[in-house]
Amino acid sequence: MAKDNPVLRDLWKSLREKLRESLVSVMPVSVLVFLLSVTPWVDISSQELAVFGGAAILLILGISLFNLGADMAMTPMGQYIGEGLTKSKRLGILLSISFVMGLLITIAEPDLSVLAGQVSAVMNGTLLIVTVGVGVGLFLLMAVLKIVFHHDLTGILLYCYMILFCLAALLIQSGKGAFLPLSFDSGGVTTGPITVPFIMALGVGIAMTVGGRNASENSFGLIALCSVGPILAVLLLSLSASGDLNFSVPDYSMQTVLAGGMDKLLGHTMLEVGKSLLLVVVFFFVLQGIILKLPASKIIQILFGILYTFVGLVLFLSAVSMAFMPIGYKIGLQLAGHSPALLIIFAFILGMVVVLAEPAVHVLNNQVAEITGGEVSKRQMMIALSVGVGVSIGLSVLRVYLGFSLLYYLIPGYLLSLGLSFFVPKLYTAIAFDSGGVASGPLTSSFILPLVIGACVTLQGESAVLDFAFGVVAMVAMTPLITIQTLGFKSVVSVRARDNAAMRRILSAADDQIIYFE
Repeated sequence: MAKDNPVLRDLWKSLREKLRESLVSVMPVSVLVFLLSVTPWVDISSQELAVFGGAAILLILGISLFNLGADMAMTPMGQYIGEGLTKSKRLGILLSISFVMGLLITIAEPDLSVLAGQVSAVMNGTLLIVTVGVGVGLFLLMAVLKIVFHHDLTGILLYCYMILFCLAALLIQSGKGAFLPLSFDSGGVTTGPITVPFIMALGVGIAMTVGGRNASENSFGLIALCSVGPILAVLLLSLSASGDLNFSVPDYSMQTVLAGGMDKLLGHTMLEVGKSLLLVVVFFFVLQGIILKLPASKIIQILFGILYTFVGLVLFLSAVSMAFMPIGYKIGLQLAGHSPALLIIFAFILGMVVVLAEPAVHVLNNQVAEITGGEVSKRQMMIALSVGVGVSIGLSVLRVYLGFSLLYYLIPGYLLSLGLSFFVPKLYTAIAFDSGGVASGPLTSSFILPLVIGACVTLQGESAVLDFAFGVVAMVAMTPLITIQTLGFKSVVSVRARDNAAMRRILSAADDQIIYFE
């Protein structure tokens, strides 16, 4: 049947390709966990390994279906909205809808819900999600203005980060510095598997419609700005916070998760994902009826894509809740007690491979390769992101062990990132700051964060978790800014060296042609 129908044939081909990519992505993390389980450093039972193996299979299938759904629905929806609203030439409507979509897409983001659930002891989860959503909406509005009026991203980011660090200083001075890592983590978890395909495609749609000499470069930077908004919003929320700041570690036990049964876990996940996606889908179809007027064939494709996105996210989130979160916490708890140095090395290796399993990373890499015409390949992007994330998680565990403020990393890190932006092509800067938000996806908040929390409980005690364990997502979001801009700097130096060598050859050849008369 599929062989006779070209549409089904192409769909099956795409799914097989997504399955292959997902298998390559998830296998390294799974192998690391299984290898660690046979060492004397971590005690993982056979039942836990069996559940983890089953969850890894669900994760592979979930990422595959999600990526297929993103290609068929989330990315086209963003691009159609960007193109349709820009062609209408009504800036007020474009900005209003950008704000609402930013708010709704953030509420739909699964990794934000994961983070909110883990800090519910010190901050109301619903209030945190809404605050972050407002921050994303406002800064998405600012990002659209940047595209429309062709403003420089570097200048905007420099100004925004100056404000962020001023607010961070006020937070510390007010005695609420414990909220600082959480605030910066909020910026990282916002740009996840639902947000990235939609917002990046929205930027491409607007930039290509507006046009201009640097349309491709102008299409990047939305993720970067949408990562700043939540940090600013949560810093302001934290300044007004009052009451008990004692953090209690959530129950990460696999037995607790499985006690309710798989049907209950799947049902709860389906309800949460369904409610979140419904907001986005309903708003899109309102726009379809009023402004977009897309043909029926495209609407059918989007509907199937939404279905794949829904199923993929349900499988993904069920897998991480069922096994990846409990196993991550247990590894951190036990490995830190055995050897902190070994934990740092493991965290670095884990960071290098865990980014491969982030769904949004593959969406970004595909769009970067397409927009740059292959100048920045998917392989280059993946290597730069892997190294950056590996370093960030290793440094985060080192901070837990030594017990110092997150600002000792963030201030020099962002100074270096913003400094590099003056020496590399603007396209690399925009890609780098987008990549920082993308690298910190659901697996970071649901596997790496519990691992670091477990390490902190062993090394510093439960009371220190808010100060030292949180901030790992912020670190994951920061280091790709440096590694990818370093990639751009290397490219600039190489081009300049080739140009100088070519000029020397030309001058040398010209000297040979000179005729001297006596």
